[in-house]
Amino acid sequence: MSVHRDLAWALKQQAQRVGEQAPSVRGADWRQAVVTAVGTDGTVAADEIPAIRCLQSYLAPAVGDVIVISQSSMGNWLAHGRLTSTTPAWTTLPLAGGWTANASYYAPAYRLWGDGTASLCGLAQMSGTLTSGTTVATLPLEAQPAAGVRAAVQVAIGYFGAMTISTNGAIQLGDFSGTLPTTGNKYAEYDVFGRYRLK
Repeated sequence: MSVHRDLAWALKQQAQRVGEQAPSVRGADWRQAVVTAVGTDGTVAADEIPAIRCLQSYLAPAVGDVIVISQSSMGNWLAHGRLTSTTPAWTTLPLAGGWTANASYYAPAYRLWGDGTASLCGLAQMSGTLTSGTTVATLPLEAQPAAGVRAAVQVAIGYFGAMTISTNGAIQLGDFSGTLPTTGNKYAEYDVFGRYRLK
């Protein structure tokens, strides 16, 4: 009888272990994983799982991302997006020659977000003549938009214009509301791009 009990117990344990590994028995599940490869078809590989379909909100996946993945009861995997332990950092914005940060405001900088957008902040200034189309800063490749972005700004006291971010990262001022004086401070207000699309 003891042999039968031991056999029954062993079979029960084996069935439990198999069930724990079978999605159809275990049901839906989620966990953290590290991306090991990025496909060109909207999938990533993570933790030895070869093809995990990415949600539309998980833009620009990269190897090394710590992500949330979930599995349906049918065994299909989804990558929900990356996790972060800190708020994305601000990175100093490279200013064009003649432009300096205004110490009374945030220093010009950019920040990348995990949802495919970026932000600019800060105020820079120069003194003298400002011509339309002047480049006031250039964004690095990681912060360049896929299409032009444009916003209205004040370029001098009583004068306004447009600030444009081009696809090559050049940030330019132009389309002024009048002829700017050749003396006095001119401004580049990066805060107008509190959020802009990268793709």
